[in-house]
Amino acid sequence: MLQISKNVIIPDSEIEMNAIRSQGAGGQNVNKVSTAIHLRFDIHASSLPDYYKEKLLSLNDRRITQEGVIVIKAQEHRTQDKNREEALKRLRALIKSAVVFQKKRQPTKPTRSSQKKRLEQKNKRGQIKSNRKPIIDD
Repeated sequence: MLQISKNVIIPDSEIEMNAIRSQGAGGQNVNKVSTAIHLRFDIHASSLPDYYKEKLLSLNDRRITQEGVIVIKAQEHRTQDKNREEALKRLRALIKSAVVFQKKRQPTKPTRSSQKKRLEQKNKRGQIKSNRKPIIDD
């Protein structure tokens, strides 16, 4: 069971995990032992609340396929158990990040002194540029 929040729990039967051979350096151990974990979680078939499903499917994340399946590959650790824990931790983090409520940005107005300072700097810069022009006598 994977607990996302107080009320949201994902049963183990909805999470598909396969042990696969890990990539990268490691010598013989990498070639003979399947320590990496390939986790698949079908959003549509899950028991997650509809709100969670909508938020997850609207995410633009490379780990979510077009069919609505989350695919996570964990291979950082040397043991299968630690990689399994890592994959579940990443799944939990992905689901939690999808439903985080974004605060509405409160636009701030520039202060009167900052506006005055900006205009003074603009005028000063304009004076510098106008002083570069050659003086024409008529």
